[in-house]
Amino acid sequence: MLLDKLTESKQYIESIIDTKPTIGIILGSGLGSLVDRVTIQHTISYNDIPHFPKSSLEGHAGNLVFGTIGNQNLMIMQGRFHYYEGFHMKEVTYPVYLMKQLGVESMIVTNACGGINPEFKPGDLMIIEDFINSVSNNPLIGANDDRLGPRFPDMSDPFNTKLRNKAKDIAHSLKIDYKEGVYTFFQGPYYETRAEIRMYGKMGSDAIGMSTVPETIVANYLGMKVLGISCITNMATGLRDGKHSHAEVVEIANQASVKLCDWVEELLIKW
Repeated sequence: MLLDKLTESKQYIESIIDTKPTIGIILGSGLGSLVDRVTIQHTISYNDIPHFPKSSLEGHAGNLVFGTIGNQNLMIMQGRFHYYEGFHMKEVTYPVYLMKQLGVESMIVTNACGGINPEFKPGDLMIIEDFINSVSNNPLIGANDDRLGPRFPDMSDPFNTKLRNKAKDIAHSLKIDYKEGVYTFFQGPYYETRAEIRMYGKMGSDAIGMSTVPETIVANYLGMKVLGISCITNMATGLRDGKHSHAEVVEIANQASVKLCDWVEELLIKW
């Protein structure tokens, strides 16, 4: 059972760490440099944690980092898991379940994604207002364990309004330009066709990527507050010249990561 596996993972981690994390952070492709600003207490490889998934995707380090920024005790994922890698949705979101078991109350999730809104450009940062799940699967399918969350969780405010407003205030104080918009979860692992992008644009999508939504669903299910920030690393198919590449995604994310790290660091200090 999921809860039994979580208990074993929790016990292993608690045998190493000596503080309870209250904020979890998931770092997307090319956005891992936030860890350089953390006062690190412990780094645990995914490979060492019982029942924890493993990822080998380029741009994802594969560690849980425990430490602090300001007065906040953090649990940071250096590298996430994707549905397109062949993981089951419960595996993709297992770290979020574990965050809750360890005491995390709020989660900041970041990603690198493609822009659909024609007013966006590569390098923009976007506060996620809402999401569209375009994948005919989600991590809550199957028998529900009422000890974890309700059978039918509410998704009326998946990205917490108070956290979004706080992020906006911090961005204004730092003079960081940002966008706001709807993020669509696309299964991948191919970059979308022109026709698909036209369809998602008509549906109300501002950006599209292959992560974030499963973790956000589970975090809300577990009663956690979520803030999502996307880095627009490229314009989607039909809105750009040339072909897509993962190397380009990581390169643009690396360039934007300084601005994103300034933003998140100040947000945590003033949490």
